[in-house]
Amino acid sequence: MSHLPVIVGMGGVNPAGRTSGHQAFRRTVLDALPDDDQARTLLGLAAMMRLADGQADGSWHDAEGNPLDAATLVEQTRQQVLDHTLIRRIEDPQFNAAGLPANRRATLALDRPLTFQVRRRQLPLDLSPTWQVRDIDRRHVEVTVPAGEMNVMLPETRPAQVRAAGQLPSGFEPSRFYRSVHHPRGLSMAIFAASDCLGDSGLVWDELRDRLDPDQIAVYAGNSIGQLDEDGWGGLLKSFVAGKRTTSKQMPLGYGQMPADFLNAYVLGSVGGTGAALGACASFLYNLRLGVEDIRAGRRRVVMVGTSDAPITPEIVEGFRAMGALADDDSLKALDALELLTDADYQRACRPFARNCGFTMGESSQFLMLMDDSLALEVGAELRGSVPEVFVNADGWKRSISAPGIGNYLTLGKAAALVRDMLGADALRHRTFLHAHGTSTPKNRTTESHVFDQVARAHGIEDWPVTAIKAFVGHSQGGAAGDQLASALGSFAHGLLPGIATLDAVADDVHTERLRFFRDPLAFDADASFINAKGFGGNNATGVVLSPRVTERLLASRHGQAAIDAWKGRREATRQTANAYQREADRGHFAPRYRFGEGVLEGPELDVRADAIQIPGYAQPVSLAVDNPFGRLNDGEDS
Repeated sequence: MSHLPVIVGMGGVNPAGRTSGHQAFRRTVLDALPDDDQARTLLGLAAMMRLADGQADGSWHDAEGNPLDAATLVEQTRQQVLDHTLIRRIEDPQFNAAGLPANRRATLALDRPLTFQVRRRQLPLDLSPTWQVRDIDRRHVEVTVPAGEMNVMLPETRPAQVRAAGQLPSGFEPSRFYRSVHHPRGLSMAIFAASDCLGDSGLVWDELRDRLDPDQIAVYAGNSIGQLDEDGWGGLLKSFVAGKRTTSKQMPLGYGQMPADFLNAYVLGSVGGTGAALGACASFLYNLRLGVEDIRAGRRRVVMVGTSDAPITPEIVEGFRAMGALADDDSLKALDALELLTDADYQRACRPFARNCGFTMGESSQFLMLMDDSLALEVGAELRGSVPEVFVNADGWKRSISAPGIGNYLTLGKAAALVRDMLGADALRHRTFLHAHGTSTPKNRTTESHVFDQVARAHGIEDWPVTAIKAFVGHSQGGAAGDQLASALGSFAHGLLPGIATLDAVADDVHTERLRFFRDPLAFDADASFINAKGFGGNNATGVVLSPRVTERLLASRHGQAAIDAWKGRREATRQTANAYQREADRGHFAPRYRFGEGVLEGPELDVRADAIQIPGYAQPVSLAVDNPFGRLNDGEDS
């Protein structure tokens, strides 16, 4: 019997807030929540943004340390929280008044010799033979350049043409919660997100690890374009041109698989399977597929899956703008016939399935802990849902690498067929919803809605709800499907689907006959959600996520009601631990798990035997009994 991969923990951070406890989800359906849930959400975000500080006794202080009751604090910080979460004007001053730093090539025509003084160490190594250099002292020289032409780079600042993005909540900086030394932003986000996932699970990682052969654990995590900020490959690639020194960390920390490497080395101490599958905007689902396949096949029992992307840098933003993919300021003004853009206009930059002009960049880190269903019952894990399968297909022949193709029809078609076979046609037609890739580009709104329409038509679906989380958080590249999946888990927990808040009217070229688009949150009782990704280059993927209710029913049919009753008893302790973590997190108190230099082993410490390897610090040995599906050539006895 195949093992069912169940979701026992979720964690992360995106422009809507923290993933654990569904905080980020609650921000996207805020006005539809009861008053108490609204207050909890706003207060938790205020604490995350360092506008408030919760005390152990339940009292609160404002940012200046003055004691305030919770209701007053919510009232005082509400507007600031609303204005400085989700998509908004980019808060980096480079993108606004300061301008983006740049250089312009120029050729100076010198009609007479030019003389200047400079520090000796600032002289180029390969001086022009026509330059005359005279020592002034040990540190300074005087340089005379003869009349003629001189090539130079003149520093300047250029106005940003894109000023909207989905940024993490203002004031939240993941690197401040642990000993981060020149870590690229994406890796700091990964440390926080994975730790948040562990806290959300309510399981003690070291105890869980001790139950298992270390090789029964795996980590599949990465991002779509690596770490391209100053502390990663971004700083590396421009160091010579910018006149800066390359550091020893920029090269290794820039790799796309580094989120997995960081989790193994500093968070989990895992020696099991590892890797990162890169598939542009479908990268999260690619990594999720690796975890699902491992658990279904029995190769692993626990898998951490995720992505971490921090692409809001001048170079990346300009690269996508040059492609014509982003909603730049001029296009937004033209779309609404505006002379100037206000903060409210920037907040509406991403408009999936409406009249739109391009996607909006976002940053996000999302992680899931997957476990096989038997182990989940054994340890009393929380069931947040399950993932029976992730389907991946390419586009085939294409006119251009960025043009949409046919692969998404295959992935969604197979996903819908699986849900029909598992849950029945009635459940597929009436109790499932679509988490659209929904980029907010004119091409996407037409092509993705046609995929949805055709699959709905094939299965007799007449009113399929469609939501698009990028309207709130932007497009986090490889992590986009992670944002979608975290939102789907929130929908299961709260019975609400986020509306497409920027959808004033559905565009004329969107296929709407069998689809339901809506602006306000929708009450909906879902059995399953389809997480859809239409990635650049033809990287299509659709993941099937089943609700906790359906997951529990599946486990009852597989293991019997007695096993379910025993699991519920063990789950109480797990819930208590998870709730304690949520209380601290809601107060703004975070302690990411980061263990640098602990338990380091290099080989001589191992006890290597023919059938197993015992690793110091790990309770169980690594079994060397491997499957051999190829048979045996020699018939003689072993010596």
